[in-house]
Amino acid sequence: MACASPSIGVSIKCAPKAFWKSSVPGALKSVASFPVSRTLDGLYSPIIVKNHACGSNTAFKSRGLNRALSSTNGSLKVPEERVTVLVIGGGGREHALCYALERSPSCDAVFCAPGNSGIAQSGDATCIPDLDITNSEAVISFCSNWGVGLVVVGPEAPLVAGLANDLVKAGIPTFGPSSEAAALEGSKDFMKKLCVKYNIPTAKYQTFTNPSDAKQYVKDQGAPIVVKADGLAAGKGVVVAMTLDEAFEAIDTMLVEGSFGSAGKRVIIEEFLEGEEASFFALVDGETALPLESAQDHKRVGDGDVGPNTGGMGAYSPAPIVTEELKKKVMESIILPTVKGMAAEGCKFVGVLYAGLMIEKKSGLPKLIEYNVRFGDPECQVLMMRLESDLAQVLLAACRGELGKVSLTWSPELATVVVMASEGYPGAYKKGTVIKNLDEAEQVSPSIKIFHAGTTFDTDGNFVAAGGRVLGVTAKGRDIEEARTKAYDALRVVDWPEGFYRHDIGWRALKHRHMAAH
Repeated sequence: MACASPSIGVSIKCAPKAFWKSSVPGALKSVASFPVSRTLDGLYSPIIVKNHACGSNTAFKSRGLNRALSSTNGSLKVPEERVTVLVIGGGGREHALCYALERSPSCDAVFCAPGNSGIAQSGDATCIPDLDITNSEAVISFCSNWGVGLVVVGPEAPLVAGLANDLVKAGIPTFGPSSEAAALEGSKDFMKKLCVKYNIPTAKYQTFTNPSDAKQYVKDQGAPIVVKADGLAAGKGVVVAMTLDEAFEAIDTMLVEGSFGSAGKRVIIEEFLEGEEASFFALVDGETALPLESAQDHKRVGDGDVGPNTGGMGAYSPAPIVTEELKKKVMESIILPTVKGMAAEGCKFVGVLYAGLMIEKKSGLPKLIEYNVRFGDPECQVLMMRLESDLAQVLLAACRGELGKVSLTWSPELATVVVMASEGYPGAYKKGTVIKNLDEAEQVSPSIKIFHAGTTFDTDGNFVAAGGRVLGVTAKGRDIEEARTKAYDALRVVDWPEGFYRHDIGWRALKHRHMAAH
């Protein structure tokens, strides 16, 4: 059953009763509510019709059809297959995926579990905060009850836990790798061993469980050197140690103090690579890989790339450093050998491969730093801003092993995102601080979109911060200068004294542009 009613020509969306009570105070003013019905999985779900003020599906569909008609001189082949999509997750990456799926002409409805208050208010998806995404049976039941024909898993944790395995076993098309294939991100030791076995270029390394042995290796190699927790550590398990003492401290934090729990029971010590980092994404259907546009993020918390690593303080796409020649090299030497290697190991990879690369200064060649088995955050935000293809159909093709039939269309414009974070991040930060003027900030330009990563509502209906990285203020422009100007103009409108952001997002792209001009 698709959550749509062609007979009345508007989008019908469903959400748990608790959602309307707790997540969208005041939103019911622009929502016509129908009687409550109890679904098989126990969710109380009022059926609601969203109007344009609340962000309707109809508005997006009309916009998508108009865009498609204009690009084909009025001759439009309407997609034969319609699909209802469930996005798993609740951060900025998931908001961007919902945004792109909502614009997909073949997408009838988008659910997001758990989602967040910003996603819900934007109209980009119907959020299901009561759905336990750690319970595969509950997710399968929801998909069955609401006619979900595609599940897109955003975060890495459910993938490593095996959610995709269970959904696929239940016959639900799922974009995201099995738990076995997700080990590419879940264990850096696994990834490194695969690189060695299939001759994929990466930094020299050793794996340790004994802190004394790890420290002796560091002494032998010297600093700078990189210390990594083997498992998932929410983007905080990597220390680029510029001195031996920093490396020793990182080893003690992981192996002795156990700060990262089971994720830090093994550490990888690898050589420090000097060069420029870039993010490379490819959709994979088990055998075929389809490269996405390039992107480049900013990991360090402070201007000038200083301070500790974060989950990412901003990004832009495309990345000038990733030339067509380099893209071909990455596909041939890193992505395709990985896809073939995983298939040979008996765990075909279906989903998105996110390769963190270092373009070495001395050789100009790419080396693999790490793999993620999901879209990066905030890179996903700029990619989804630029994507013009029907994302729902592209991801379904990946699930069916049909990526060889797919080509992607991208906006020629550049996109940039600047992350607003809670003061103190990536360390301790305060939650519950009020954020104002978000609507006004989005109205600075039609090319502005604010993605919500960590927001909720207070009792007065104000947006408040509920995480470290909270907002992704995203803009498109003819070039990096225009995109940055729009993004920072919007940022200055946001009223959030307890928030901060970097002021130099895109500086590498600016440098490349200036060098090319001279």
